[in-house]
Amino acid sequence: MSGTVNISELECSGGFKFGIAELDNPASLNALSYEMLVVLHDALKHWHDDHNIVGVVIHGAGEKAFCAGGDVRAMYQVMNEARSSDQPIGSCQAMSYLTDYFTLEYQTDYLIHTYSKPVIVWGEGIVMGGGIGLYIGASHRVTTPRSKLAMPEISIGLYPDVGGTWFLNHLPQGVGLFLGLTGATVNATDALALAMTEHILQPGQKETMFELLQQVNWDDVEPHQGVTELLDRLGNDAKYTHPQNELLPHLQAIQTACQYGSLPEIYNQIQAMAEPVDESEGKWLRRAKQTLREGSPITAHICYRQLTQFHYESLADCFRLELSLSVRCGELGEFYEGVKARLIEKTQQPHWLFPDIASVDQAVIDTLFTPLWADNEHPLQLLGLTGSHEGA
Repeated sequence: MSGTVNISELECSGGFKFGIAELDNPASLNALSYEMLVVLHDALKHWHDDHNIVGVVIHGAGEKAFCAGGDVRAMYQVMNEARSSDQPIGSCQAMSYLTDYFTLEYQTDYLIHTYSKPVIVWGEGIVMGGGIGLYIGASHRVTTPRSKLAMPEISIGLYPDVGGTWFLNHLPQGVGLFLGLTGATVNATDALALAMTEHILQPGQKETMFELLQQVNWDDVEPHQGVTELLDRLGNDAKYTHPQNELLPHLQAIQTACQYGSLPEIYNQIQAMAEPVDESEGKWLRRAKQTLREGSPITAHICYRQLTQFHYESLADCFRLELSLSVRCGELGEFYEGVKARLIEKTQQPHWLFPDIASVDQAVIDTLFTPLWADNEHPLQLLGLTGSHEGA
C-alpha cells in the first residue's frame, strides 16, 4: 500500500515549534502502512525530546478521513502467501509480519497516550480502528461535524484492539460492549457526550488553528492549558454546526441491554431494542443490529471477554494482551476470511468458522487469550516500565 507521513515543524513565537504529522494516504482513507507507522513513531519520539517543540498535531490528508485503520490488506497478503505455500502461519513470515506490525502500532498508540506534551489530533471524517488508536490517547481530541468514530472489527473477524480493552472499558457502563459488538458509528455530538472527543470544530478552522498556534507566546503559557483555551475559543464559534445525536437517544436502552447477562443473552437484548418509528431516526440502530448479526461470532466472544474480564488492567497490560490476541487472530483464519470477503473479493459473505454465537467453542477463545510469549520475551515487555515514553 502506498502512503506516507508528511513531517514538518510549525514555527511559533519565541523560537518554539509544533511538530506536524500528516497521514498522507487518501486513496486508502489514510490507512496506516507499516512504513507510515515507522515515520510517525520516530517523529513522535524525536519531538518528545526536543525542548523547542511545544506540542504535536496529527491530522490526515484530504477531507474524507483522519484514518480508517491499519493496513489490513498487507496483512491479508502475507496471510494469503502463507496459505498458498501450505505453511502454518505461526511458523513463517506471516506471524513475523503481524507481530512486527502490531508491536509498532501499539507502541505508537501507547506513546500518544503517555506523551508529556500536548498532542492535538484533528479527527475529521472517518476515524476507525487503527485511527481510533492514534486518536483516543491524544491530550486534545478534535472532531468536525462530519466525523464518524467506530471500532468495526467485528465485520472483518478481528476485534477492538489498539487499546480497545482499556478505552472501551472506560466508557459508560455497557456502551463499550455495544460499540464493540455492533461496530456502531459515533458522531461528533455523541462522542463529545461520551468524552471520546473534547472539541467539535468546523473543517475550515484547521488552518485557523495552525495560525493561532503560531501566535501564542509559549514562553508564558503552560502548553496543555494554552492549547485547551485556543481550541475552546474555536469551538465556541462552531457550536451551531453540531450534528444531531444518534447514540444518546438510545443510551438507556443500550445500557439495559449490555450491562448484564451472557453473550447470547446480550445479543438477544440488543436485537430486541425498540427502534424509532421514524425511518431516518431508526437507521442508526438498525445498522448496528445488522452488523452484529452478520459479524464474526468469534469476534463477539473476544469482545465480550475484553469488556467483562479485563476492567482493571493497566493500559500497558492491555496492549500486551492485545498483541498476543492479534497475532493469534491471524493464525486462526477468521481475520483472513473477513478481510477476503469484505475487502478483497468483496462478496460481503464471509464464511465464519462458527455459524453463530451459541456455536462457538470456548476452547478456541481460551486459546486466543493464551499469551504467545513469556513475560520476559514479550515484544512489549518494556511498555510502561521504563518511563513515560521509553519502551514505546
